[in-house]
Amino acid sequence: MDIQLEKINAMNMLKETNDPSLILAVAKLLRREKNDWWDDLTEAQKEDIAQSELEFERGEYSSIEDVMKKYR
Repeated sequence: MDIQLEKINAMNMLKETNDPSLILAVAKLLRREKNDWWDDLTEAQKEDIAQSELEFERGEYSSIEDVMKKYR
């Protein structure tokens, strides 16, 4: 796949459309791409991640092997 060709084709298709909902959807996707996923998290999610990082630093975690043993 030639990504540069795909970009050109996408730009041409966008230039040719008059569908406002399609134009707005593409614009929304492109704006979202520039956002940091962290900004989309709730405060509760951010707190959970911070707590998980502290637990990891204290060695309070299980290896994937131990977790998988539990469910096999």
